[in-house]
Amino acid sequence: MTKGIMSPPSNIRPPYLQNVGIEQHLDGQVPPDLTFVDDSGRTVKLGDYFGKKPLILNLVYYNCTMLCGEVLSGLTGSMKMVKFDIGNEFDVLTVSFNPNETPAIAAAKKQDYLKRYGRASAASGWHFLTGPAESINALTKAVGFQYQYDPKINQYAHATALMVLTPQGRISRYFYGVDYPPKDLRMGLVEASQGKIGNAVDQVLLYCYHYDPATGKYGAIVSNILRLGAGLTILMLGLLLFILFRLEKLAPPRRTLESKPGQVGPGQAGSGPARYVR
Repeated sequence: MTKGIMSPPSNIRPPYLQNVGIEQHLDGQVPPDLTFVDDSGRTVKLGDYFGKKPLILNLVYYNCTMLCGEVLSGLTGSMKMVKFDIGNEFDVLTVSFNPNETPAIAAAKKQDYLKRYGRASAASGWHFLTGPAESINALTKAVGFQYQYDPKINQYAHATALMVLTPQGRISRYFYGVDYPPKDLRMGLVEASQGKIGNAVDQVLLYCYHYDPATGKYGAIVSNILRLGAGLTILMLGLLLFILFRLEKLAPPRRTLESKPGQVGPGQAGSGPARYVR
C-alpha cells in the first residue's frame, strides 16, 4: 500500500481536510458483494460488472458544484481521444459517495455525459450508481478514497482521482487530478486487461514506459528505450546487408571486352616498333 501525491500527512492538512486524500491500495480487491442501485433503478452488486473487461472507477457526487464536474469532463475528453470504446473494450463505473442522491439524478447525469462522449456502445458500458452509506463507506475504504462532509456549506471536501480495475475487480492503477493523458489511460487499460486488449504497439510502449505510483503517470524508461533502439539499428543493418547480398546474386555476370583482329584494345600497346617523337 502506497500513498499518492494527493495524500499529504494528516498532521499538516488544514482542519477541514483532515480526512481528505487518496491512499493507494494497488492490487487491492474491490468488494464484489457491495450493493448499489444503477441509473435505471435496478439493485446491483459491484461483482455484476466484474469478470469481463477492465474497468474505470471514479467516485464523485452528482450535485457537486466544483471538482466532480471537472473530473467527469476530463475523463470524458480523455476517453474520446482513446480508440477503445466503452462497452466494448472496457466499462466505466461512476459511483456517487453521497448516500442521499437518487437513481433519477444518476440517470440525468448519465445522459449528459453519454451525449458528450458520443459513441453508441457507451450506454451499455457506462454505469452511474448510487447506494446506501454502508456500501459507499466500504467501497471508499477499499480504494483509499478519503473525503469529508462540511455541513456548513452542504458540500463534500474530497480529492480527485480515478482507478483502473482489472476484469476481476483488483486495483491496477490510480490517475490523479482532473486531466488524464489519453496515452496513460490507454496504457493503464491495456495493462489491467492483462493483454486482452491493445496491439503490438501498446506492448512496445509498455516496454518503454513505466507507471510511477507516486505521480500516477507513466514515465519513460531510458535504458529500455536505448535497448530497443540498439536492437532496431542492428535489425536494419542486417536487413540492408541481406538486400545488398541478394542484389549482387541477382545481377547479370559482367562481360569482358574482346578486341577484334588488328584492333587495338584499350590499354593494349600497338604492334610494330615503338616510335619516339623528339
